[in-house]
Amino acid sequence: MGDYYAVIMAGGGGTRLWPLSRKDRPKQSLKLLGDRTMFQLSVERLTPLFSPERILVVTSAAYAADLHRQCPSLPEANFVLEPAPKGTAPAIALSALAIRRRDPGGLMACLTADHFIGDEARFRDVLAAAAQVAGRGFLVTLGIKPTYPSTGYGYIQRGAGLRTLGEWEVYQAARFKEKPKLSEAEAMVADGLHSWNSGMFIWRVERILAEFARQMPEFHEQLLGSQAAPESLARIWANAPTTTIDYGIMEGADEVAVIPADGLQWSDIGSWESLLEVLAPDEAGNIVVGAEHLGLGTTGSLIHSSRGARRLIATIGVSNLVIVDTGDVLLICPRERSQEVRAVVEQLKQRRDGAGYL
Repeated sequence: MGDYYAVIMAGGGGTRLWPLSRKDRPKQSLKLLGDRTMFQLSVERLTPLFSPERILVVTSAAYAADLHRQCPSLPEANFVLEPAPKGTAPAIALSALAIRRRDPGGLMACLTADHFIGDEARFRDVLAAAAQVAGRGFLVTLGIKPTYPSTGYGYIQRGAGLRTLGEWEVYQAARFKEKPKLSEAEAMVADGLHSWNSGMFIWRVERILAEFARQMPEFHEQLLGSQAAPESLARIWANAPTTTIDYGIMEGADEVAVIPADGLQWSDIGSWESLLEVLAPDEAGNIVVGAEHLGLGTTGSLIHSSRGARRLIATIGVSNLVIVDTGDVLLICPRERSQEVRAVVEQLKQRRDGAGYL
């Protein structure tokens, strides 16, 4: 599969994992699941399907040097630098052009640096199957079987069956629905026809660029022009739309296929509560990471302490809390409200003294 490339999107800041995730220490550089960073795990799970030469990383100039230090086997030229965060759609277009310059007939798998995947061999197997479907001109997305009616994920409705590749069933994608209301999410989980949108996509480079030309023509034309004048990229980027690949392209795309990628043990590490879903709890249902913790009657809680915070955390008679101590910040919230950390970050941005905590 010498024409198959992986693109890891690693430019986000991960504000829902504040206060551990900061501007100069984004989520992809954190060791949330053991002794390897999220970025290192995302690169390592791709081998041996992809050699280092065929793994590209799209990120900002501010993060590129640190990411390269984490995975020095990746060629420095494989880091595609976006001038500023603009969402996944512009980042993917920029990456597609970088691959096309190397291999006009190339296939690309668009992946992220913030997923947990427990069965890595199965993950590589579904990526190989998806490449066969993408080779026939489809835009392929990997779906995840919903375990509850999430309003934070997007959903993909399965249409007619297309083919079977080994144990993988391939379907037409009938529609995308981003972040539904709770009643809609409950109905979609109940009907058995919907998958969560994992945010992982596989397609031919020319096929996705054709969709950009059709649906985002002005940006596509300007981006093509930047190849002849690279110094113009910053100006083009400043005027580029800020949008995700789901809203910008996939909702209006033709010939979209979905593969329900069940059994991957997948989780989007997008919030503190998500760590409680993937890390092994103790007998009381607590997960303690890096902290000295004394708990009396404490259940179902995450207690996380970074290396700079050297103090005992004692809890009495509490349940289902998230407690994160970074030395300069102490976060305490109910598990079910951990997604609201983003609102704290927004308030800090408005405060005169807030920058030091970001």
